[in-house]
Amino acid sequence: MLALAVGVLLLSGLPLRWPRISIPLGLFLGWMLVALAFSPDPAYGLPQVRKMLVFSTLLIVYSSVRTLREASWLMYGWIGVGAFTAGQGLVQFAADVAGARAAHSDFYHFYVADRIRGFMGHWMTFSGQEVFVLLYVVALLLFAPGVKRSLWLWLPCAVIVGIALLLSETRSAWLAAVVAGVYLLWVWERRAVLALPVLLGVVFLAAPGAVQQRVRSLTSPETQTDSNSHRVIVWRTGWEMIKAHPVVGVGPEEIKKVPVFYKYLPKDIPLPLPDGYYGHLHNIYIHFAAECGVPATVFLLAAFGLAFFDFRRALLALPPGRSDSRFLLHAAVACVIATMVSGVFEKNLGDSEVLTMFLATMCVGYTAARATGLR
Repeated sequence: MLALAVGVLLLSGLPLRWPRISIPLGLFLGWMLVALAFSPDPAYGLPQVRKMLVFSTLLIVYSSVRTLREASWLMYGWIGVGAFTAGQGLVQFAADVAGARAAHSDFYHFYVADRIRGFMGHWMTFSGQEVFVLLYVVALLLFAPGVKRSLWLWLPCAVIVGIALLLSETRSAWLAAVVAGVYLLWVWERRAVLALPVLLGVVFLAAPGAVQQRVRSLTSPETQTDSNSHRVIVWRTGWEMIKAHPVVGVGPEEIKKVPVFYKYLPKDIPLPLPDGYYGHLHNIYIHFAAECGVPATVFLLAAFGLAFFDFRRALLALPPGRSDSRFLLHAAVACVIATMVSGVFEKNLGDSEVLTMFLATMCVGYTAARATGLR
């Protein structure tokens, strides 16, 4: 579908545009090709080359979504679809509760290994997208003009998405939503940030017991079911890979190979390893540095930094008051923050659905920035 969209775009006669974030992201992809050339098994890394097509989202969206009105409607569509998907997640949660009762099983252990996913294939994809949707609707409520007339629509969307995200029990998504939410509240009304801990406390006390247990697992995890230790293990293993291959890494996709992973596993880590997924390093900064070399992570950080700088610069150029530009730019900044935070704990941008949504959001931000005169 992306290839078809590129073809239609080329035939449409629209001027082709790339947002400024394309420069560091292009360098990131270029360095990935360099790492592939030096990989011990280049053919095994070809899936990463195919995934590069996802980055054509930057060309498609930025060339075709050209006005604030179009960008706003894209956000509205995302919020609507996100709320519908969240509703599907709530239905799945109710079914899981019934399933646990029928199996006479402890719900937390029944649920944590197979959580709600909406229409996605995995709960991490579901929660990664729902974080973006929640930030869109919060930014809309705080900064968009004329929102009072449509509170009946947007407030229920925010509540449904927020509840679904809470019930997803995805801790990295929770942290990302809280940190990015603090940003949105801070720039809207700094005193509102003081109320956030109270709100979070109320939500915690009102949440189901399984959610409360998941929150407690942030600092007091169990040995297996919700262990945090496997993340520490993959981070330490990734650091060994980086030390051994700082320039071009071990090669794209090589981390998935069990012999490669165990080759760099620190000797002081006992076997068998705790439950968890060891096919990637659960941290985009460590993972891309280990897989493709430190320059890849540097280029990725440069992309985050450039987008943040450009959007903040455009916000400073806006007149006071609510506006579509302010709504879109703050939503884009919040998504950059959320992506950077969740990327500490998950390979979020390795998920094509989340990556596509992130890239499209960056295009929306640059469309709003362009309306302020930024080039």
